[in-house]
Amino acid sequence: MEKSIGNHDELVWFHCASLGEFEQGRPLIEDFRTTFPGYKILLTFFSPSGFELQKDYPLADYIFYLPLDKPANVRRFLKIFHPKLVVFIKYEFWFNYLDALYRNKIPFFLVSAIFRKNQHFFQFYGSWFRKQLLKVSWFFVQNKTSASLLNSVKINHFEISGDTRFDRVMKIRQTASKLPFIETFKNGNKLLIAGSTWPADEEILKDYLDQTHNQLKLIIAPHKTDETHIRSLLQQFKTFKPVLYSQASNADLVNNRLLIIDRIGLLSAMYQYADLAYVGGGFGVGIHNLLEAAVYGIPVIFGPNYARFQEAHDLIEAGGGFSIDNQDALQRICEKLLSTADYYHEAAKASENYVKEHAGATDRVMSKIKEYLLTESETAVNKPTNFV
Repeated sequence: MEKSIGNHDELVWFHCASLGEFEQGRPLIEDFRTTFPGYKILLTFFSPSGFELQKDYPLADYIFYLPLDKPANVRRFLKIFHPKLVVFIKYEFWFNYLDALYRNKIPFFLVSAIFRKNQHFFQFYGSWFRKQLLKVSWFFVQNKTSASLLNSVKINHFEISGDTRFDRVMKIRQTASKLPFIETFKNGNKLLIAGSTWPADEEILKDYLDQTHNQLKLIIAPHKTDETHIRSLLQQFKTFKPVLYSQASNADLVNNRLLIIDRIGLLSAMYQYADLAYVGGGFGVGIHNLLEAAVYGIPVIFGPNYARFQEAHDLIEAGGGFSIDNQDALQRICEKLLSTADYYHEAAKASENYVKEHAGATDRVMSKIKEYLLTESETAVNKPTNFV
């Protein structure tokens, strides 16, 4: 780090725990780069899932793992980078970093934050943890529940800004590349795209294909695309003569009912061709990204484990999302959506409107960043010269 940094760089620091938080923060980083071209951007990760995939991200000037949250590390890290402002995305609380930023009068924002009642901050023993929250300059929370929890412990320096992921998927939709091979495969038929699937999802999809005799075509984009899993999928779906994306010819695409995507990076653009979306993970630790499907105005189906995902609750309430717990439920909802035009269009419109109505969090955060940075030069004289 010391070797990479320029002596006189004016720098803003963004921290994302992993890839999911990076995708959440990405609209903000991109907007910041455009709005403040004179600032360098430091991007840190905690998890290899973020760092390894984004270590060459072109809009950040410096990309590193975050050193462990020990006082000596914190002092050295801040001495190297001297950030003018710090943005953490969603969950991360590193109390030594937070304390040092507070004592050095460096603005610290927590963006797209979600709080839950069972967190330490809101327990009878949580006095010390609540005091740490006072060191955050500004909270941008996703929902009213989080706002109410902060109010309950007499913290009011926050606003309900929403989730920057909505801005991210809106941008993806606007810039999504055309994928001619999907058009060829679809060939005028109805298309279900199952994204980020796990074995439990794939078993239900297999049972659904076994039971349905309509002309629906299916694309599976599994969460894991390693050779072992792809071979397993080919064996599991062999009665349907599945074709791999990497090996498909135009003839295969036109005549085949099942396409398996054996590479990453295509899913978010693929959803533009779907009539229905199935998002995996809901039979395991939790569902994957519903918004990148919903943004295209299509009904979204997912498994039962969605309790921790606000967008799943919201989509169900709006009428654009559907949770299933077995193959029969999947068959019922697919057949109803595909056979009842009014029902389908209402569900599709509900998905699209939900994403549109919740966009704009990035603008709200940027407004506060401008407020702090544009007055930073006035308050710099009051800041310590040595990091403590």
